[in-house]
Amino acid sequence: MSDSDSDALLFLTDAQLRRGIEAMFFAYRGFTEDPDRILALRGYGRAHHRAIHFVGRMPGTTVTNLLDILGVTKQSLNRILRTLIADDLVEVRIGERDRRERRLTLTPEGRALERDLADAQQARMRAAFRKAGPQAVAGFRAVLEHMMDPALQRQFAAMREREER
Repeated sequence: MSDSDSDALLFLTDAQLRRGIEAMFFAYRGFTEDPDRILALRGYGRAHHRAIHFVGRMPGTTVTNLLDILGVTKQSLNRILRTLIADDLVEVRIGERDRRERRLTLTPEGRALERDLADAQQARMRAAFRKAGPQAVAGFRAVLEHMMDPALQRQFAAMREREER
């Protein structure tokens, strides 16, 4: 991409922005298609997927932290967690330091489901990243991070920091 092409991207027209929004809708549809099929076999939806994903990424996370990350109501999360717990995918432990805390981890069956869901999405992302090339991947990540509100950027950065430890 030349400097003039890069400069042109800074002044996108409404039509170009709308095409970008539409591309995100279709990409999201493709990104969720494979996991949706896996989840449907168990009668689960995307909310279950998000809970499984983040509990898997942060074993021992608290219900309060998961509420904050998912941005859902306590009632909504409780409904999802009750199902995942009853189906032996998520385990709840009382906090060691604060007995009011409820710490969440995936069971072996939960980890297997999380792995299946992640494998499906990683395959799609890997193929797309390979086709787009390293510069496009870096640009895509930058755009996603800049679309996040500051509070979400902090949450995302905190997850990356935990991962790097």
